[in-house]
Amino acid sequence: METEFEVKILNINVAEIKRKLKAIGAKKLIERKMRRYVYDIDPKDKNTWIRLRDNGEKVTLTIKEIEHENIDGTKELEIEVDSFDKTNLLLNKLGFFHRAYQENKRISYKIGNVEVEIDFWPKIPPYLEIEGKSAIRVKSVVKMLGFDLSQTTSINTEDVYKKYGLNLHDFKELKF
Repeated sequence: METEFEVKILNINVAEIKRKLKAIGAKKLIERKMRRYVYDIDPKDKNTWIRLRDNGEKVTLTIKEIEHENIDGTKELEIEVDSFDKTNLLLNKLGFFHRAYQENKRISYKIGNVEVEIDFWPKIPPYLEIEGKSAIRVKSVVKMLGFDLSQTTSINTEDVYKKYGLNLHDFKELKF
């Protein structure tokens, strides 16, 4: 499994972030709507789950494991699949039934080899996600954008919703 080096900056001012990204020479890649199914594993473990995601460019099937809530705390094993709907049917035949369907919108940028995403999810303010191949590179981009590491978090989406007083599991479907 690969380690995902990632931090989030919550409740951002989107226009300000876009200006900062332009100022540091980040390249805008794409704006897209994403959709995903989330499946529990058996036996159920709140720190491990299966995600089937269509990001508008490709469809991936991923096992995600949270080891701890630090910049390097999430492990991923991911493969590309050719069909969102057929893969969902295959998982259903294998006994995996999604616990949730979720949509979000994302604006993607790249600075060097670090990905910077402006994420929009239903019912919560937008946030920034910064991901790279090393913690050093991610921390560097955080600073380039004018943030301090104390302003970042590595919590998962479920815990982001909790910060706004919402339980992600209350929404079988999360759509715009």
